[in-house]
Amino acid sequence: MSGTDRQKVVLGLSGGVDSSVAALRLREQGYEVHALYLDIGLGGAEAARETAEELGLPFYVRDISQQLEEQVCRPFYADYLAGRTPLPCARCNPTVKFPALFRRAEEVGAPFVATGHYARIRPGADGAPTLCRGAHANDQAYLLARLPQAWLGQLVFPLGDYAKAQVRQLARDFGLPVAEKPDSMEICFIPHGDYAAWLEDRGAVPPPGPFVDRAGKVLGTHKGIHHYTIGQRRGLGIPAEHRLFVSEIRPEENTVVLSDGTDLMAHAVWGQGWNPLAPLESGEGVTLRLRHSKTETPARFLLTPDGPRAELLAPARAPTPGQLAVLYRGDTVLGSFWITGAARQGSP
Repeated sequence: MSGTDRQKVVLGLSGGVDSSVAALRLREQGYEVHALYLDIGLGGAEAARETAEELGLPFYVRDISQQLEEQVCRPFYADYLAGRTPLPCARCNPTVKFPALFRRAEEVGAPFVATGHYARIRPGADGAPTLCRGAHANDQAYLLARLPQAWLGQLVFPLGDYAKAQVRQLARDFGLPVAEKPDSMEICFIPHGDYAAWLEDRGAVPPPGPFVDRAGKVLGTHKGIHHYTIGQRRGLGIPAEHRLFVSEIRPEENTVVLSDGTDLMAHAVWGQGWNPLAPLESGEGVTLRLRHSKTETPARFLLTPDGPRAELLAPARAPTPGQLAVLYRGDTVLGSFWITGAARQGSP
């Protein structure tokens, strides 16, 4: 792009290494970059401002704390109280983060929005833009699978072809002030990482109740169902001859079911909120991620009157209500749905 036809892009600039290098790469590619810091009420804008000043970018701060509270924090709290395990980043992206970026883009007349996610946008077989996984192990397309397909043509992910180590080296090479800043692994609105304490600070949480086995025998006392997730082994505090795992959470009874783990393998999952991102026929073979990890399972996708369902061609461990099922064909993200249930070993 020449200096007279540079296209504007609004970049979500958090002040971390990824978004800072994304700003650098966009500028090198000839974009007119407008940096936007999304303020959730916990501070932290100064690192982003420093990067923007270093790169000579216009910088803006937008308060998204109320939207985050309504769209992410309240559902997060409600999910744990209902025995589900929420995935707040996947909920935030389509309801809070990207809408704020698009609003700023409209204000400055920018046709594109960018973030430092490790994902790629590629043309599909029909020419329409598709969401694809990042080129390396640090792929983050899973967390973007709730974005509407209509947005994909306006998205730019400048780090999609890079490995994490390459991005950090680029930051060092350019002398960015955040080059050695540690990566953030926490949920942004729970910076101390203790989600159970955060839930308790908000108000009423489930009281302690019984740990039981599959036959209903009481094995001990749990701390409250919000402390547990399906498949969990650590932190149970129950002496046993073999390892115990959380097999089921029953909020209506305030009980947590423990087992030896043999009943955690599922042969089907189903859910709600099907979000199509690329052409996909009911009955087609796909691969499936059931959590934000590298593990994928071959499956057959079905879009039934009751909602999306995936018949797993190999057993998958501990699909968990509240988490996201993301479907792939090769590198292409085909769509996603929220998991509400699973058929496990011995069930129909």
